[in-house]
Amino acid sequence: MATVLLILHIMIAVVLIGVVLLQRSEGGALGIGGGGGGGFMTGRGAANFLTRVTAGLAAGFFATSLLLSLVGARSGGPSSVLEAPGIKAQPKGSDKAPGQGGPKLPEINLKDVPDLPPDAPKSDAPPKVPQSK
Repeated sequence: MATVLLILHIMIAVVLIGVVLLQRSEGGALGIGGGGGGGFMTGRGAANFLTRVTAGLAAGFFATSLLLSLVGARSGGPSSVLEAPGIKAQPKGSDKAPGQGGPKLPEINLKDVPDLPPDAPKSDAPPKVPQSK
């Protein structure tokens, strides 16, 4: 049902775009080629027809949008992007990021870490940023 509605919705959107582009520009110098005297579908009758078709397609677009949102809300799928298949929720207090189940890294023993080089500063203060002259 949702697939049929989605295909109908896309078809209505494409036809609506085409009908809007067929309409004659009313001025403002923004229409590309729509301000001339001749052309396809000129006259008052054609304008009324295109206006009515546009209104009908807009109503259909609105209706299919509402129906798609109702069908999507009633489906048993995940209610959030984070609950999508393949993504597992991270338990509180866990150090691992979701999706990472690889081998454990060896723990680092601080006794194995070499001492700082002799010219390294010995204080806990943050390093000073050199100033330009």
